[in-house]
Amino acid sequence: MAIDDAPRSVSLAASRLHRPARVLEQLSERVRAEESRFDAVPRLERRIADLLGKPDAAMFPSGTMAQQVAMRIHADRRGIRTIAFHPQCHLEVHEHKGYMIVHGLAGLPVGDRYSLIQLADLEAVREPVAALLLELPQRDIGGQLPEWEDLVAQVDWTREHGVASHMDGARLWEAQPYYRRTHAEIAALFDSVYVSLYKGLLGISGAVLAGDTEFIEHARVWRDRLGGTVHSAWPMALAGERGLDDLLPRMPEFLLRARALAGVLGGIPGVQVVPEPPQTPLFHVHLSASPDRVLDHARLLAERTGIRLFGMIRRTANPLTCSFEISVTEQLDDVTDTEIRDFVGELMLAAG
Repeated sequence: MAIDDAPRSVSLAASRLHRPARVLEQLSERVRAEESRFDAVPRLERRIADLLGKPDAAMFPSGTMAQQVAMRIHADRRGIRTIAFHPQCHLEVHEHKGYMIVHGLAGLPVGDRYSLIQLADLEAVREPVAALLLELPQRDIGGQLPEWEDLVAQVDWTREHGVASHMDGARLWEAQPYYRRTHAEIAALFDSVYVSLYKGLLGISGAVLAGDTEFIEHARVWRDRLGGTVHSAWPMALAGERGLDDLLPRMPEFLLRARALAGVLGGIPGVQVVPEPPQTPLFHVHLSASPDRVLDHARLLAERTGIRLFGMIRRTANPLTCSFEISVTEQLDDVTDTEIRDFVGELMLAAG
C-alpha cells in the first residue's frame, strides 16, 4: 500500500499523543461498568503494589512529584543531601532543578552522558550519596537497558555503601519483556519504584510510587504538602487500569514489532537505529539530514499521508544530523511497517 493511500491520522510520536475521543470512550465504558468509581484510586494503588511485589504504593499526579518525594525521603532518612543519577536523568534534564530548589538536594551525575551507567562509574564516586536513581530503560539514549547481571551488580553497590536504590520505572512496563523476569523480580532489587500511568499504558496522566509501608506513608504526607492529593483522580486511575488490562499483556508483542520496524528502517540509506536491535518498544532513529529540513518535509508528508512521525526532533552537535523517537504501542495498530518505511524513505530523499 502506498503512503498516498493512507488517509488516517496516526502518530508514531510520544505515546500520550493518542486520540482524546478514544480515551474518553474507553473511560465511559469503564465508568458504566463500575459499581463505585471512587474506589478506583486505592484499588489501583493496591494492584500496582502487588504487581511490583511491594508492601504499599501511592498514586501521584505526576512522576516529577513522585520521584522528587522519593529522593527527599531517602535523603532525609540518611541525613545526606546528595543523590546520584545518570547525566540525562529526567530530574536533571526536564524538571528545572526541582530536586534542588524545592527539596534542597544536590545532584551528582554519574557516568558518561551517552552511555549507560557502569559499575566502574559507581566505584569512582568519592562522596557520600543518599540514593542512586537508575532509569529502566534510559530513554534519552534510545531506551537502552543494562544487562541483568550489570543491574544486579550496581544495586549490590548501593547495599554495600548504605545507599538507597530507586528505580525510575516510567517505562518499566516496556523494559520487563527484555529481562524475561516478572515485574516483582525486577522491582525487588530496589528500595523504591516509580511507574507511569500514561506512557506505555496510554493513560491520561499520573504515576504510582511503591515501597515499604513506612516509606509510602511518608510519601503520602509529602504528596499532600505539595498539593498533590488524588482523592478525586478516579479518571486517571481508571485510565491506568485500562492500560494494565489491555496494553501490559501486549508489551512482548510491542517489543517484537519494534525490532521488526527497526530492521526495516535501518535499511534506508542515511538512517541508523539506536540501539540495534531495540531492547524495548522504544528506540531512536538517527538521520543524516539537517533537522530543519527534516521538520519541514515531515510536516508536508504528514499533511499528505496522515502519519505524524514524531512530536519533537533531537538536535545534535552536528548540524547535519538529528534523531527522533518511536514508541511502539497500540497507536501503531493502524499503520504498517511498510508505510512507515516508505514515509522515512521519502523523508530522507527530500531532506537528506
